[in-house]
Amino acid sequence: MNRVITTLLQCCLCLTCAALFAGASAAGAASKTVVIHMTAKRYEFNPSVINVKQGEHVRLIVTALDRTHGIKIPGYGINRRLNKGAPVTIEFTANKAGTFPFHCSVWCGFGHRRMKGKLIVKPANGG
Repeated sequence: MNRVITTLLQCCLCLTCAALFAGASAAGAASKTVVIHMTAKRYEFNPSVINVKQGEHVRLIVTALDRTHGIKIPGYGINRRLNKGAPVTIEFTANKAGTFPFHCSVWCGFGHRRMKGKLIVKPANGG
């Protein structure tokens, strides 16, 4: 009887340790912050392509260099005004894999419709 109880306790201890380790790994992946500095100026974002991994916390720091612009990433519900010379910090967790277009959301001139880019979120499993 003691042997059965000892074996059960060892199994419970192993399962508990495995669960704690898996939770710590998932928390570590989710807590990684990727900082990306961007500029917005007459009809372009730089960089215009942003690559991150699913689960990463993203901090975009965007500065409009020449006039007021905006950045809208519809797939993540982001739409922020970018006043000239004032860095704007946008934070979110990249919880959806895929390619998400973004564009300027404040009229900035005749080339306004060309001011766009894409956020590429690679799947967490590397696929």
